[in-house]
Amino acid sequence: MPSIKNYLSLIKFSHTIFALPFALIGFFLGLKKYISETSQISLNKAIGWEDSFVSTFANYHIFTFALVILCMIFARSAAMAFNRWLDANYDAKNPRTAVREIPAGIIKPKNALLFTIINCLLFITCTFFINKACFYLSPIALLVVLGYSYTKRFTALCHLVLGIGLALAPIGAYIAVTGKFAVLPILFSFTVLCWVSGFDIIYALQDEIFDKENNLHSIPSALGKIKALHISELLHILSAAFVMYAGFYGNFGLWYWIGVATFIILLTYQHLLVKPNDLSKVNMAFFTTNGIASVVFAIFVLLDLFL
Repeated sequence: MPSIKNYLSLIKFSHTIFALPFALIGFFLGLKKYISETSQISLNKAIGWEDSFVSTFANYHIFTFALVILCMIFARSAAMAFNRWLDANYDAKNPRTAVREIPAGIIKPKNALLFTIINCLLFITCTFFINKACFYLSPIALLVVLGYSYTKRFTALCHLVLGIGLALAPIGAYIAVTGKFAVLPILFSFTVLCWVSGFDIIYALQDEIFDKENNLHSIPSALGKIKALHISELLHILSAAFVMYAGFYGNFGLWYWIGVATFIILLTYQHLLVKPNDLSKVNMAFFTTNGIASVVFAIFVLLDLFL
């Protein structure tokens, strides 16, 4: 019988670190907006920090915060398990992925599918207890994050669909607090879209030959390694542009710009790690660098919001 550890490995639970920090940014942007509209007290005033932020969060939004975190976990778990279930035959043929839980026989395909369904239901249930907007939008969110798994079968733009899936995090978290859309979280979503799409192209470099041989689509298999890396660079330049524009639009301060500088440096660093003729550091670029980038950036954004 597969253990909890096996299922956590199946969904690469540790990779939740990529989008979760941006969900936190969306949530606390929404909280700041809520406070400013209900109390008319600026969070930048020393007298208002304790009363407006701490008390409002404690009294009204701890439950919502917990539900947002659970939504992130359930939606991503459903998406990853579904991807592993759908791609099991391809994974079995690919030496790089043959050790994954389903092709290795550790988890049965039907159990992976059941795990997907349970996580989808839990996700929808959590959105029901957040607000009507989140509940009504939940099927669309699931359609995007689950639908991504099919896209590699017919389009090289699959990387962008993955980016859209993770880009829902800051918008969804903001709506969880405010019940409405706003420009600033959308700018952060575009940041995530370009950032994730760019690093997913880097990750896909490993399967360029396999994808060609099995009629699977990706930018590396369509254009080759060199052009794929150029597109990844372009997407990361766009990501940097969006995060900088968000800084000006939101009138952020010094802490934010320190976070932006760190984020851009780490985006640049991953492109120095990976070369068309040397993919030995892809995992360092994909997992380590991007995980650090999202966490550090979120920390500086939150410092700027509430200090």
